[in-house]
Amino acid sequence: MIGYICKYTPIEIIKSFDKDIERIDPSFSNFELADSLSHPNLCSYSKAVLEECFSGKYEGIILTSCCDSIRRLYDILLKKSDMKFIYMIDLPRKKNSSSISLYGNEIKKLISYCEQHLNKQFDREKFLSILKNTDDTSNTTDNSQINLLVAGARLKDSTASLINSYGGNIKYNLTCTNEHRSFDFDFKANNYLNSYAKKLLQNQYSCMRMADISDRAEIFGKESKKVDGVLYHTVKFCDFYSYDYASINKKLNVPILKIETDYSKQSEGQIKTRIEAFIESIKKSKHIDDENSVDSQVHDKKTITAGIDSGSLSTNVVIIDDEYKILSYSIIKTGAKSIESAKKAFKEAIDSANLSENDIDYIVSTGYGRAFIPFSNKHITEITCHAKGAHFLNKNVHTIIDIGGQDSKVIKLDENGNVIDFAMNDKCAAGTGRFLEMMAKTLEIPLESMGNESMKWKEEITITSMCTVFAESEVVSLIAQNKERADIIMGLNNSIASRTMSLLNRIESHEDYMMSGGVAKNVGVVYAIEKKLGKKIFIPDEPQIVGALGAAIIALESIKNEEAD
Repeated sequence: MIGYICKYTPIEIIKSFDKDIERIDPSFSNFELADSLSHPNLCSYSKAVLEECFSGKYEGIILTSCCDSIRRLYDILLKKSDMKFIYMIDLPRKKNSSSISLYGNEIKKLISYCEQHLNKQFDREKFLSILKNTDDTSNTTDNSQINLLVAGARLKDSTASLINSYGGNIKYNLTCTNEHRSFDFDFKANNYLNSYAKKLLQNQYSCMRMADISDRAEIFGKESKKVDGVLYHTVKFCDFYSYDYASINKKLNVPILKIETDYSKQSEGQIKTRIEAFIESIKKSKHIDDENSVDSQVHDKKTITAGIDSGSLSTNVVIIDDEYKILSYSIIKTGAKSIESAKKAFKEAIDSANLSENDIDYIVSTGYGRAFIPFSNKHITEITCHAKGAHFLNKNVHTIIDIGGQDSKVIKLDENGNVIDFAMNDKCAAGTGRFLEMMAKTLEIPLESMGNESMKWKEEITITSMCTVFAESEVVSLIAQNKERADIIMGLNNSIASRTMSLLNRIESHEDYMMSGGVAKNVGVVYAIEKKLGKKIFIPDEPQIVGALGAAIIALESIKNEEAD
């Protein structure tokens, strides 16, 4: 098997040598090998491809000279890999006649390389036969509820499937993975390789690294009006995409979501949440009902619904009736299995309300474990649920600051409580409940006492690192210097506040702030954030149940909407 990475790769040439070829779609738990062979700041995609090349799956690889990271990848493979087939194609930067001629020559060089390393002569007739039977692999259709334009870095097949599973359709794919392969030219012509090169170059949406990207600009211009949103995918340690995103973001008048991946399996959870929440918000703005509707039924009793928020540190359940009255709620620590924690929290809530499971008409789950609760009727992202719960508690709120156990997020709302924009922290525990939990252990203080203790501070202490591991090292150093515990904790609070401000700046937050999540109970963190904001923050009576409350409300509204229809 030969692997390749670029949509401009002449894969039909490889097939004509009776070799299987596929686009590399990497995903790894760690980059231990790649980190030992490359610079730490080599882009995460190149590292993931490097791991694939050493996995033994591919006997060879074809690269294109699209960027410095890929060139560096090529150098590493030549020196360190046992693969016998390693080839780099010099990709033109334009699509004019000179570029076509240059790329035709590159294809001829590839053929010579294949003949030498595969010990087989190029079969012209077989190659032309493959071209005649090649179908266009474009995945663009126009029959879905939510049409999206996807741009930026190459899109993993699993991410594309995820978009489709949530009711989104990729109408335009401007990434490296959208291959248009159709070859309608005179196969009898002597310069058929140049004609092939022309089709390879001109059939694709231009790579953003090309000098002429007028076709791409046209899509972002008038064609963007035909889509409901834009999903922009960036790669960790690649500033090129960030610059491109900044330029595009200023020109578009449709919702846009920026996601970053390092191609590790660990990053897939947050990407899933962000994409699902993005499509949910678009559906809501277009008044599109979820496919998973509620069975129409007539109730002789009050309708009772439940929301389950399955988080990393706590699992929360709220039960409400059809007058939106909270009948009960429960908050328990999430154990080793999220499903068991959900069952336990649900039982506590229904027992507290003197109900049975059969009394609950509909259940919506949210949080990171939302998809793994089998007794819920449907699952909704915590972005949408927090917005719903926050707006119910305080209709003046336009910005939610949610600091949970595993992540931090800020959500911008319109006057009706609809999500306008949101931002989440990267795959990192910095500035979260887990961050404070670890620091509490280091400082030998109960987690619930940290807030009040920090309010005794006297000396300004700056924690320079936002990384949980490095920040802990700083705390240990401060302890050795006999610094007061209250001063250290306030320094930690200020670091969380700084992290929160960076998220707020990303969404151009509006006034009237609410804070949700367990960290909202920490008066020291709230004080630090309010100080940086220069504004007071509304704190609900029980900030940990905002997401579960929103889920319960969505469940109730689902039933009412179905009955109204």
